[in-house]
Amino acid sequence: MTRPDVLKAAHDNLWMHFTRHSSYEGGEVPMIVRGEGAYIYDIHGKRYLDGLAGLFVVQVGHGRAELAEAAAKQAQELAFFPLWSYAHPKAAELAARLAELTPGDLNRVFFTTGGGEAVESAWKLAKQYYKLKGKPLKTKVVSRAIAYHGTPQGALSITGIPALKQVFEPLVPGAIKAPNTNLYRADEISGFPGLEKDAEAFGRWAADQIGKAIEMEGPDTVAAVFVEPVQNAGGCFPPPPGYFRRLREICDAHDVLLVSDEVICAFGRLGTMFGGQKFDYVPDIITCAKGLTSGYSPIGAMIASERLFEPFKHGTETFAHGYTFGGHPVSAAVALANLDIFEREGLLEHVTANEPVFKATLDRLLDLPIVGDVRGSGYFYGIELVKDKSTKRTFNEEESERMLRGFLSKALFDAGLYCRADDRGDPVVQLAPPLICGPKEFDEIESILRSVLTEAWARL
Repeated sequence: MTRPDVLKAAHDNLWMHFTRHSSYEGGEVPMIVRGEGAYIYDIHGKRYLDGLAGLFVVQVGHGRAELAEAAAKQAQELAFFPLWSYAHPKAAELAARLAELTPGDLNRVFFTTGGGEAVESAWKLAKQYYKLKGKPLKTKVVSRAIAYHGTPQGALSITGIPALKQVFEPLVPGAIKAPNTNLYRADEISGFPGLEKDAEAFGRWAADQIGKAIEMEGPDTVAAVFVEPVQNAGGCFPPPPGYFRRLREICDAHDVLLVSDEVICAFGRLGTMFGGQKFDYVPDIITCAKGLTSGYSPIGAMIASERLFEPFKHGTETFAHGYTFGGHPVSAAVALANLDIFEREGLLEHVTANEPVFKATLDRLLDLPIVGDVRGSGYFYGIELVKDKSTKRTFNEEESERMLRGFLSKALFDAGLYCRADDRGDPVVQLAPPLICGPKEFDEIESILRSVLTEAWARL
């Protein structure tokens, strides 16, 4: 297709995800055609800094020939075979490698093709596990307000963003919500003035609210708690000190599984291979995807504790669940090559060393009147935008619509930065650059943000 033909096809035939298509009426759909390192290029040749790693995905950067070569080699050898009662070498090798990297006894790897499927699989496993253990009423799950866990019906039920769920209701029953860990808004979340000044106390309060939700439903009816190490939606909420230690205690006391949704936070995003390792907790299940292949081929996984696999080891019991493309040979081969890059280039150490630099660079934006908070961990940060810094007053719906969708998203992109301006919760700009980035890219991000946010404030 010629350039005009491709652009026309995007406008006339392509149904994009989470997209307001009216935005492109009479205009051109942005078309990305190439990536190299930390940068992407559009169909007109313009370069942009990929400040979101695609979608929290491209850990090792764009244009890695060895990952393409690993895919091609595997496709020539064995392009496809399912894991339904059969195995293939790359899936087995990848499962073993992941089991070596996970904390505790999380040794059983159930492959999917993405993160939402991994979350769906975890809830289904939790339900069946407790039925096999003689506790058939344990089917409910607790998750947090504003949290995003995926789009399948079960995962969407676990998601805590009402606007994403309403048009698809009724959803799967039994998904309970508890407060999140947004320390910046701890006072209004908790109702206790001054709690935002005591992060540890707020962490204990927030964890205890999950415990109270379990008790309110009845511990004999709750199967699992789903939490991200750093909550994505709402703008990168890290856990307060002691939060996960307390949450682990609560889950153990009530015989409830702790599921760590690490679709974003695994594979170096926080400077550790798995997000729970950053905050010193061991879950019963990890759900992951995205960075496992750095996006070069789709794959996801539910990684379960050995004890959860125990009822399926013997006899006739089966986890009657699966996906045609789960653990795809090509994707598994790419994942193995991707993990090789992590080790060879010391990407975990690189993120850990540069995290303070990234944070300090973004903190420079706090001198802007529109920037209320900068928060996150590793290479995963959110910048909350406010109308009044002294009161933390946020924007109303009309102002948020006009600022985020009417100006910020396009202005940042036009200025050469691909990132996310979002209002699932309070208005934020989210950043998650490829893990290969360093001070040079951080300064470029800050410079573009400063210019565009200054203009946004002037437009209010």
